Amino acid sequence: MKKHFIVAILGVFILSSSSLFAQKESIANKNIKFYSRVWDVVVNEGRINILDTAYAEGIILHTVPETKGKANCIAYYQNYITGFSNRQFIIRETFAQGNKLTKFWQFKGKHTGNFFGIPATNKDVDVIGCTIATIENGVITEERDFMDNLEFLRQLGLIPR
Repeated sequence: MKKHFIVAILGVFILSSSSLFAQKESIANKNIKFYSRVWDVVVNEGRINILDTAYAEGIILHTVPETKGKANCIAYYQNYITGFSNRQFIIRETFAQGNKLTKFWQFKGKHTGNFFGIPATNKDVDVIGCTIATIENGVITEERDFMDNLEFLRQLGLIPR
């Protein structure tokens, strides 16, 4: 009798663990689809207004400079839309676990407009980077961006090679 009880308890534990795993995997896949769509619309289509609903009010961008709040974060990315033509944002790989997501990306464009106060250089850029994002309740609450800013500035012709 005792053995049957232990086997039953183990069975319940295994079933609940696999159900929890499936639920987390479902959330992760949903977040990948959502996040990929957001950045395709923002960068490739130039429709930054999607961030009005994709960002949480208290969004934090851990980037240079660190930026806090939805309006400030949208203004931050507006610089990329107005500063570059022929923009391409290519997601090379994406990994997610629960509400955390990491994407390895490539950004290409031609600097034809004002970019954070830098007048157009008409230089092409092609940089790679990585972003770690947190998505909670269907909105982006935090992003950590990593890219080689020195190389980016060199490609813009602002720093000699």
